[in-house]
Amino acid sequence: MASKGSRSGGRISADQVKDILIVDDHPLMCDALSLTLKISFGLKAVRTARSLAAAVDQIKAQGAPDAVILDLNLPDARGAEGIVTLRRQLPDVPITMISADMDAAMISAAMAAGAQGYISKSLGREALVDSLRRMWDGEFVTPEGYEPDQADADDEARADLARRFATLTPQQMKILRLICQGKANKEISYELSIAEATVKTHITAIMSKINARRRTQAVLLANSVRLFEAG
Repeated sequence: MASKGSRSGGRISADQVKDILIVDDHPLMCDALSLTLKISFGLKAVRTARSLAAAVDQIKAQGAPDAVILDLNLPDARGAEGIVTLRRQLPDVPITMISADMDAAMISAAMAAGAQGYISKSLGREALVDSLRRMWDGEFVTPEGYEPDQADADDEARADLARRFATLTPQQMKILRLICQGKANKEISYELSIAEATVKTHITAIMSKINARRRTQAVLLANSVRLFEAG
């Protein structure tokens, strides 16, 4: 696995990571990861959540974990949305994206959105543990052979855009997702059981936060950071 420097931000080291949250909707994957982490890091228990919403609720109820391992595709979130959402709640917690999708653009989007690393689900136990330990010690870790598909300046612009998306409220994120699906205000109003005037108010706020003038521009910006789609 390649690394891209490090950051500290006053965070704890790998040896101090004791509370881990796995967000993955596949029970077997959760069980395998939990067992590996317990054995390799001497943990008594590992938290799990089967959806992004469940993870958010658990964090609110039980507090922030020391580290998060997040599946790329969840029932209620695809692409970089999971990282953007959790980064808003956990600004200093290392979030590892795990996936079978090794597309360079998706890796770049995840890293720009605030992931500490991106690893393959096919990694062996030794490589997985080594990658997690390095991430929890502050390294940025990406798959071996990964080459960012754009220049550093573009990566920074994408990271800045991801930070702007992170300022959206959960309701605004839902509305933006529906906009990206081509839904009209009336359809969004019906689907979310809110007044159409409320939808318009939220859209105005969304446009202001992400600096977009039109719905089509908002969709393009969301697509540029792979916010809702994995591929």
